[in-house]
Amino acid sequence: MLTGQDANFVAAMEDVLDVYVRPYNPHRPVICLDEKPFMLHDHYLEPLPMRPGSPAKLDYQYQRRGYCSIFSLIEPLTGQQYVDIRKTRKAVDFAEVIAWLVDDLYPNAERIVLVMDNLNTHVPGSLYKRFPPAEAKRLLDRLEIHYTPKHGSWLNIAEIGIQLFSQDCLNRRIGSIEEVREELTAWCAERNRLKKAIHWQFTTADARIKLRSLYPDITLVTD
Repeated sequence: MLTGQDANFVAAMEDVLDVYVRPYNPHRPVICLDEKPFMLHDHYLEPLPMRPGSPAKLDYQYQRRGYCSIFSLIEPLTGQQYVDIRKTRKAVDFAEVIAWLVDDLYPNAERIVLVMDNLNTHVPGSLYKRFPPAEAKRLLDRLEIHYTPKHGSWLNIAEIGIQLFSQDCLNRRIGSIEEVREELTAWCAERNRLKKAIHWQFTTADARIKLRSLYPDITLVTD
């Protein structure tokens, strides 16, 4: 939690906010990336189905089926959203998601402007753990990376996308990765069909007023 002045925070925040006010450019799309761990829970006893005048009934006991990691990618200005569900959240998983983003989702982009947080695997070195050096460098050269500040995950628009599909799809027991993948793939297809853009309202000018307590007081600087 932020409790006082933090020059590193405001520098990273203003960098991300300036990205969000860029006009739409299909050759340099802005993509936000985030990931969410999800625990897989299956029913211990089969639920009793809903009947007239009686809701469905679930037993309080459940079976743990492990977990998965949900990578969420969203292009705010077009509303396009994609997910990749994986068994782990290792560096190689992140690297493979980046390759998917670059080569499959946006193969014609000159450069992809990527906004993400500072998770320990969200670093260029992760690509070198998965791909030969020339391939890792090729992928990285297609990216323009901007990191949200520490304690500033709210600045990542991908979090909004995660909240949306969590409310609609992940608010119940799901026992397998395959079911998670099926649910979220269908959800993204429908959302992409509707083309609901995300209109980010908070700007650098707003931050300098509403979050002014985080900015260093340079009047205290002495020679």
